[in-house]
Parts: sequence; C-alpha cells; structure tokens
Amino acid sequence: MRIGLLTGGGDCPGLNAVIRAVVHGAQQRFGDDVVGFRHGWRGVAEGERVELTLAATEGLIASGGTVLGTARFHPAEHEGGLGAVLGTVERERIDALVVVGGDGTLRAAQPVADAGVRIIGVPKTIDNDVPGTERCIGFDTAVATATEAIERVHTTAESHDRVMVVEVMGREAGWLAIFSAIASGANAVCIPEERCDVARLAASIEKRHLGGASYSIVVVAEGCMLDRSGGGAADAGRAAGAWSGEIVAGSAGGQISEELAARTGFETRVTVLGHIQRGGPPSAADRMLATRLGMAAADAAHESEPAVLMSLVADEVRARPLALVSEGPRQVPESLLEIARRLTAL
Repeated sequence: MRIGLLTGGGDCPGLNAVIRAVVHGAQQRFGDDVVGFRHGWRGVAEGERVELTLAATEGLIASGGTVLGTARFHPAEHEGGLGAVLGTVERERIDALVVVGGDGTLRAAQPVADAGVRIIGVPKTIDNDVPGTERCIGFDTAVATATEAIERVHTTAESHDRVMVVEVMGREAGWLAIFSAIASGANAVCIPEERCDVARLAASIEKRHLGGASYSIVVVAEGCMLDRSGGGAADAGRAAGAWSGEIVAGSAGGQISEELAARTGFETRVTVLGHIQRGGPPSAADRMLATRLGMAAADAAHESEPAVLMSLVADEVRARPLALVSEGPRQVPESLLEIARRLTAL
C-alpha cells in the first residue's frame, strides 16, 4: 500500500512526532510506502512530494514544527484545486491519505473523501477545539508554554502594582485560556464561550484590590466577546471598524486592557503571547498522543471505514466518522466553566 501524508493549517508541537509514528506504523507492520506532501493541501495539489522512510524520521519525536511544512489551503476553495488533488492521488498511486490538521484542514478533507479517496484524519491544534476527540495534538505543550508565561507576568505585575492582561490564542473556544488561567492562578479569564461583562470584571478587580491585593492577572482568549455595560455588545476579538470578521492578535487583549484602565484607574498593561504558544518541542504528553494517533492512523489505512478521524475518547484511540468535524468548534463544557467561575472572575 502507498500512504500519503500531509500536515496542514497552523504549526504546533507534535506534528513531527505524528509523521514519525505514521511512517513507523506503516512500514514496520505492513511494509507500506509513505509519501509526504509538503505545505499541506497545496502540496498535494501541486504534486510537491517526498519519500518518507524510517531513516528520514529518526529523532523527529522531540522536534517542534513540521518537516513537511504547512499552509492554509483548502482545495475546494480554489478553482481546479480539488481536481488537482485527485490527479496527484491517482498519479502517485495513493491508497490512503493521512491528513494531520485542525478543523479547517480536516473539513477540507471531506470533499476529497466524497470523491473516493480514503482519508484518515489526525486532529491537531493548540486550540483543542476539533469535534469528535477529547484532546488535540499540541494543546498540552501550548498550555505549559502559556502557563509559564503567565507566571512570569505575575512577578512584574506584583512589582509594579499593575493589572496585567495576557492574551492567548483561541478564536472560537477557550480551552487554552481556561487551562492556562487556572494552572497559573490567574484572577480572571475571558473566553469566546461567554461574553465578558467588562463592568463586572472591573468591579471584581476593584474588590480584589480593596481587599489588599496589589495586582491582578487577566487571561484573555483572542476570540473573546466584550460586553460594554450601557453601550451594547461589541466583538472584542475583531479590530475596530473591521467588517470582515477577521480576528486580529492583540485586539481583544488591548480593548479589555483599555476598558479596565478607564473603569478602575489602575495601571494596566497587555501582553500578547502570539506564536510562541505554537513553537518549540512537544511535551511528553503531546509526544505520546501524537505517537498513539499516528500509529492508529497507519492501522486505519488498512482496517477502517474510508473517511475517519482518529480520536481520543476516554483515553482510548478510536476511529470515528470524519463528518464529526463539521460540527465544530468543540467548546469548553459547562463543568469546566463552573470550576473557572469558582476560581476566577469568568
């Protein structure tokens, strides 16, 4: 069998570990050939390929990024894109295509599957919001990175008696914000799942400072929604005046920082963690998750239904329907939100 492999969308820790696991699983158990496509779906459309061998994947488990490269390219959204992908699959004699990506990359796989290509999806994203699985590759490392950064902000906030707003990634779900806020002992968190009532947030910070605290830490997901009391609701995750709906890094954190400074009179600063959340080597947990999902993907190329998502469910890897991805995004459940409410101003 010839298995194709691509990594698409934003990079994250653990992608190389998946590549290594797929190659080892496919070649050692089945004797398959594995063909890697560079730069995601774009590389498949353009036929940009490389042979993947056991020797070529040596040592990849500990490295960040992806040796195959990545791109945000969805074949069905480009004229002739789907046809070009199908042409490459036929020309390269690909029997199954392993697609490692977030919800966008995996949704883009559905038309390819509908056209008759066997698709095995592997979920990765630091946002942890792909439906059908309880954990995505890259999330654990990103939480550790964000938590450490927030803890470092603590010392500056305390030294200068400031309110520090830390913006983390999370366009449509607040998994990263919730986990890093709780793990770092932050005082407030703002996420896409619930509008941030800025008046209530400011009041909680004032109460905290009146009680003797000299500083506060507010963690903000980049896609959070800001509700200004008396002024209606505004989307804090979009740049002012932008009608395209594009989320701009720093917009949410910046607006909340300005609102808190104006309402409380406290000195306020904002830190945008940005792409450092996606970089660096994967944690041990992400290496293990990537290995388990990658090995299972190699098996699924021989055993499963033609369009599946390798998912972690109750700590077991299962092949579930790829169509589940269209239900996204997977948001933070109420049980976890309740914990955050008890520990922070949510």
